[in-house]
Amino acid sequence: MKKIAIVLLLSITGILTSCGNSKDHSEQEVKPPIQNPTNKVILSSEIVWEKLNPARGDQSPQAGTIWGDRKGKVPTGFLAKFVDGFSSPPHIHNVTYRAVVIKGNIHNDDPNAENMWMKPGSFWTQPKGEAHITSAKGTENIALVEIDNGPYLVKPILESFDSGERPVNIDITNIVWLDHQQSGWISPSSNAKISFLWNSKSGDHMRGLFIQLPKGFDGQIESNGSILHSVVIKGELRYVISKDNEIKVLDTGSYFGSTDKAIHRINNNDKEGAIVYVKTNGAIKIKGT
Repeated sequence: MKKIAIVLLLSITGILTSCGNSKDHSEQEVKPPIQNPTNKVILSSEIVWEKLNPARGDQSPQAGTIWGDRKGKVPTGFLAKFVDGFSSPPHIHNVTYRAVVIKGNIHNDDPNAENMWMKPGSFWTQPKGEAHITSAKGTENIALVEIDNGPYLVKPILESFDSGERPVNIDITNIVWLDHQQSGWISPSSNAKISFLWNSKSGDHMRGLFIQLPKGFDGQIESNGSILHSVVIKGELRYVISKDNEIKVLDTGSYFGSTDKAIHRINNNDKEGAIVYVKTNGAIKIKGT
């Protein structure tokens, strides 16, 4: 299948790229946060669901917008929910999207490919204009989907075109993790790990990454960008609201973010380690207490 080779190649490339960029990451110091942080939290239970493709009626997957506007022209992140046994007809999208499996098993590939089920924590990209299908199996199947611009549309394969981009599938077992010795974004006291997934080519300094927080983590994520979007992919975190020290329990699919320099105080009392997907245009620093 065409994407298996891409996965192996990307894993090797990720190691070389990440190690080669470790100096750059360590040199990007996070400045002190502002006095009035713009932190925002959305619980998974607060997400409003609607049909992702209304034209399919009851067969349509569900979509829940987290940031942006899926029907507008702005960068957007939303959750997509699929029923057990779902399989779309071959189709294309007018925009490229990135996605992370949160729950269940999801397959995304060209119409003639054999099923390659991606488990939670797996990452994939779907280039605009390329014909593909999406399938799901499991009692609950959810993915985070993000686009750099919209609207996000579903179109027939008769309108297929080659954008020059190529799809990528990274299984959770192929994620390349860096510790504090390999990235200056992590303090030794945190025991956290980080994986750099993608970098924007548009000059806006946007990037996407995974943060792995170990069981018992008690600390903070400092961010100095003007944008930070974070979604819990695995585990359950306790997030402390800076204004009044209120604690919000963030399960998978929950969100926290900020629109300026900020401190995100987090505790992981879950039985296992947690994984958070982060999109930001600045540097971050992960610190333990």
